[in-house]
Amino acid sequence: MSAPGDVRPGAGRARFRVLLLAVVFAVLQLANVTGRDSPDSKNYLSYALSLGGAGKHEAASLTIDYVCAGKASLARRAQSVDVLRFHAPSPARRVFEECRREQWQGVTQRLRAGQTSGHTVPFMSARFMRIFEARPGYPALLAPFVKVLGVTWGVWASSVLVTAAGGVLAFLVLRTLRAPAVAALAGQALFYVLPCGTTAMRPMTEGLLLDLTLAALWGCALALEGRGRAGTLLVGGSLAALFAVKHSQALFLGLCLAGACAVTGVRRGGLRRPLRGLTPPFAAIGAVAAGAVVVTVLAARALRYPSESESAQDLLTGHFTVPDRGRPWPELLHLEADFWVEWLRRGLWEPFVLAALAAGAWGVARRRPAFAVLLVAGALTGVLNQAAHPDITIYGDRLIVLVWVLPVVGLPLLLEPAVRHRARGLETVPGPLRTDAGVTP
Repeated sequence: MSAPGDVRPGAGRARFRVLLLAVVFAVLQLANVTGRDSPDSKNYLSYALSLGGAGKHEAASLTIDYVCAGKASLARRAQSVDVLRFHAPSPARRVFEECRREQWQGVTQRLRAGQTSGHTVPFMSARFMRIFEARPGYPALLAPFVKVLGVTWGVWASSVLVTAAGGVLAFLVLRTLRAPAVAALAGQALFYVLPCGTTAMRPMTEGLLLDLTLAALWGCALALEGRGRAGTLLVGGSLAALFAVKHSQALFLGLCLAGACAVTGVRRGGLRRPLRGLTPPFAAIGAVAAGAVVVTVLAARALRYPSESESAQDLLTGHFTVPDRGRPWPELLHLEADFWVEWLRRGLWEPFVLAALAAGAWGVARRRPAFAVLLVAGALTGVLNQAAHPDITIYGDRLIVLVWVLPVVGLPLLLEPAVRHRARGLETVPGPLRTDAGVTP
């Protein structure tokens, strides 16, 4: 990537195209302003409203109306294309009222029972809501948007901003790796059109997780390109921000980056003296990542964030709706094995995901082998996140969404030779001959 103030020919044109691509993406998102939320979205939204000064009742009212309006909109759209009921009256009003009644019933009962602590509205038990109390990063980002634009447009605008930023970060990673501008723009476009773009638009933490992971990978690329100080600062800052968004993801990324640097050291220095095999960029990245792992573990314990065993119980008890499991870890391992067998079966049935991952890995390994191990490490955090929650019913594979950073960066690198060859071909095509009489064909 060019340094600030770069005046190379075409630099301004590339920036314009990056902005244009982001704007086009934002305009397309007007097709779905509501109806993107998932069951967890209301917890983050109520947290954001609380940060903006809303009380429990006001936050509950605004959140419930937003969620139920989305359900009503989806019901109306589904009915309008139902081959048997498309001519029937819209069910939107009925769905909205039923949704509000159901949501208010649970919230009112818990508020009357004294469940009023924390920032989130008590949509579920206090034990479950503690998980979201430990994730202030996304609500903090969302709060000023809903304060200024209102809930509906504030949520939409923040989602567009987060997703557009993810595409720009993909562009920056590729340009830092000296990919042609066309290839970098392809990476930006891939971020928008692949499932990572769809998932990032949902009002949840996944968009920020993608952005901060790409920011950390950008820092790795900067370090490998000789800008070690800026790169390691960016990696450290991204890991710190990840802790605020979802501390388990900061742990996963720190572990994966430190492990990638260790693997690189073993390959270059041998098993006896792996540290001597590390070049300065890998040593610095590995040190920052390892330090982040230690800080994450200590800070999570100091703040009394939910532990790994609590997360396992949450999964195995359906969000604490049944008694705790007496032996959660053997049961989790059993479920884990069944989950990945089923996940692989579905992946082979519709092999787009596996093909995209393989092509992305091939592209970065062939074209940027030094960066490949770090990119694979970033993608591996998606696998770890899914492994921590082996729930096949999660809509849209959002838990594993971080694996898509691999094709977003790797596929443009796979196509890089063709792009460079075409560019050289255009440069060698003779132009029109200029004479005193003008231009002759």
